[in-house]
Amino acid sequence: MIEKLFNLEKHGTNVKTEILAGVTTFLAMAYILAVNPSILGQAGMPKEGVFLATAIASGLTSILMGVLANYPVALSAGMGVNALFTYTIVGQMHLSYQGALACVFVSGLIFILITVTNVRKAIINAIPQQLKLAIGAGIGFFVAFVGLKNAGIVVANQATFVGLGNFTKPEVLLALFGIVVTLIFWGKNVPAGVFWGLVVTAIVGMIFGGITGAKALPQLPHGVVSIEFDTSLFGAFASGFSELFAHPNCWLAIFSLLFVDFFDTAGTLVAVAGKTDIMDKETGELRDVEKALLADSIGTVFGSMVGTSTVTSFVESASGVGVGGRTGLTAVTTGVLFLLAAFFSPLLTAVTSAVTAPALVVVGIMMAQQLEGLEWNNIVFASSAFVTIIFMILGYSISNGLALGFITYAITAVATGKSKEVSPIVWCLVVLFIIYFVVLPK
Repeated sequence: MIEKLFNLEKHGTNVKTEILAGVTTFLAMAYILAVNPSILGQAGMPKEGVFLATAIASGLTSILMGVLANYPVALSAGMGVNALFTYTIVGQMHLSYQGALACVFVSGLIFILITVTNVRKAIINAIPQQLKLAIGAGIGFFVAFVGLKNAGIVVANQATFVGLGNFTKPEVLLALFGIVVTLIFWGKNVPAGVFWGLVVTAIVGMIFGGITGAKALPQLPHGVVSIEFDTSLFGAFASGFSELFAHPNCWLAIFSLLFVDFFDTAGTLVAVAGKTDIMDKETGELRDVEKALLADSIGTVFGSMVGTSTVTSFVESASGVGVGGRTGLTAVTTGVLFLLAAFFSPLLTAVTSAVTAPALVVVGIMMAQQLEGLEWNNIVFASSAFVTIIFMILGYSISNGLALGFITYAITAVATGKSKEVSPIVWCLVVLFIIYFVVLPK
């Protein structure tokens, strides 16, 4: 039944590999179960309720992605868009969190509408193959930067904006150790090397955490099962609909959510597909992309209904692809683990940023290898690729880097007399990107 549902043999994989890949993706994404409640909690939402909503939404939508689209892509509450939810929509636009959830719900319905009409598919397939390579590599750099930042290897610096962290801190040393171990596994072609790098790093962290008492290191769990659930956010979005017509900024909020999720998803699917057979190497088109986009769209609607910000495809899925995940069984495995995490939350104390950082860094290296196929002697592609990558990292935003890369692509195409090579869809996107930056909430 599993073979028939996921076509494992056709994609050159097996059940063991897919499960390992799903576990790896879950471990790389597990931080969202702690981070999302922390961010949305600042919008006045109960953290326990956000935790449960995040676990349920991540689990069910990842399973939907695996079964419906057969993609090794897991979903959860998107990083960046949760910050938009809290700090911009609630903090600056002054909507209640219920009103913000209603905005997420409406944006999800719009996603579904433009997905079933194949608008999203047309847009993604209209992106030039060279830009897709740049997007995939750029997200690789972004993922690695996130890992380095979360582990404290890279920190803020008043003089230079960013700088190296304190290498005497236990969590930083553990992350560095994990990167070295994972690179060795990868270099030695150890099967599931990224996964085993995570396991070794977590075990070493717990051992030294127990010896030194350092709270920043992974801790042995105090208990196993927790069955106390906060369901207060279930259906909370419904009470926010009254703000949609009364609040002057609600439609700007919906547009912002729509924009960020649309292009974060596009970038993520392109990046992950580039390491699998999902993408046609000749045309650059993604197989069954409309099914993947529909699963992503439904995830946004469902997430808002249970009480979390926009649910979207996670680029950390590339970590599972890195250990051999090729089908939807990877996503289903990740989804099941998210559902179980709702009951076994104490066990997540062993999965810290220092543990996941090595996987994110090594996966970033893997994804950056896509730059090998870029035509660096072509100023149009070279400049747009550079802008895409540099602003994904420095702007800490996949969607903003992608948008600026498109604008650069159009400008250089006109400057070099190649404007006719730019498709009408891309021109429309460029105009929308410019409008977005003009009205972007500051």
